[in-house]
Amino acid sequence: MDCYFRMVLDCCELECSAGKCQGVGGILVVTMVTSFIVMYSSSISKDGSPPRSPLSSPRRNPPVSATSRAALVGYTSVMDRKPLRMHCKTCSLVTSSGQLTGHRRGGEIDQSDCVIRMNDAPTKGFQQDVGQRTDVRVVAHSSLQRVLQSRQQLLNGSQVLIFWGPSSCMRRDGRGQIYNTLRLMNQLLPKLRLFVISRIKMLKFDESFKEETGIDRKTSNSWLSTGWFTMAIALELCDMINLYGMVPPDFCRSSSHLTVPYHYYEPWGPDECSMYLSHERSRHGSHHRFITEKMVFSNWARTLNIHFYQPDWEPAATMTGGNSSAPARSGDPRYRPSQRASGNLWTVSREQISSLATVNVLGSRRTEQAVNRTLRHLAE
Repeated sequence: MDCYFRMVLDCCELECSAGKCQGVGGILVVTMVTSFIVMYSSSISKDGSPPRSPLSSPRRNPPVSATSRAALVGYTSVMDRKPLRMHCKTCSLVTSSGQLTGHRRGGEIDQSDCVIRMNDAPTKGFQQDVGQRTDVRVVAHSSLQRVLQSRQQLLNGSQVLIFWGPSSCMRRDGRGQIYNTLRLMNQLLPKLRLFVISRIKMLKFDESFKEETGIDRKTSNSWLSTGWFTMAIALELCDMINLYGMVPPDFCRSSSHLTVPYHYYEPWGPDECSMYLSHERSRHGSHHRFITEKMVFSNWARTLNIHFYQPDWEPAATMTGGNSSAPARSGDPRYRPSQRASGNLWTVSREQISSLATVNVLGSRRTEQAVNRTLRHLAE
């Protein structure tokens, strides 16, 4: 086994010498491979079998992943290149926002059939606020090393991990460094359920962003955020989405808005609104358009079964500043993830949702002028 690991590491070192992948250098791949070798060696029990994952908390309805479900096109298994087959009636999509801290909504989050998280957002130590279950984790190529650093609590065989990244990192001809690393991960830990977003699907996400905003992602020097990919995936995966921790698009406009860290697990990190505004206003280098994306999500929620909690708000009457609506009373059905809210049912087929291109499906189209007007208001 040690000889095999040494051969794999040598191959990766040679592979990394070919160049870099969007700022992810060859040394990163070597570090990741080494981390997995250590993890794999330390996690094998005396009888040679990997340890069992701890039992997750009870869920109302387990996610359906039988072959009878239609395949989700564009999400391909790293191990066998088969498409993702999964469906959940209710989903809790948990952001990494500091808005979640101190509000004890973890139990509510865990009631959903599926819990979706992003990048390296942890649950250990934050269960009361963000829950403890994870069924799907969407990870950016740039966050892979951080996921590996927290591998003991973030990686287990029961969850689906979906990775996104530029085509130069994800190509399958032997020159995609991130894809090669994911392949190696699956060889060392075959129980991991790793998927990647295809190049064609990535292009569809770009088209969807332009359709909704009038802004070309590439010419505006923008990168879609992991939040964008996660929401788009949830639309295909879930009948109902309860989104925790996303503020309304105009939240940062008020000088009296609640100041919270960008990540709940980095309390001394950057301020959330400062991060949103700096990225939104920048026109040089590659940045995320966080506020623009929130405008689109708000539009989608007008016609799709999407609900916003912590802070609690509705698209028809978004709030500004830190004046969130009152916390839910115990037993209030509006706050039960398993119950579909009245008047906000699906109006389109799942095939239309999967295309992520039809304006009538994903909400009204916003022009670039409308986005710029909102940004001018935010700057006042």
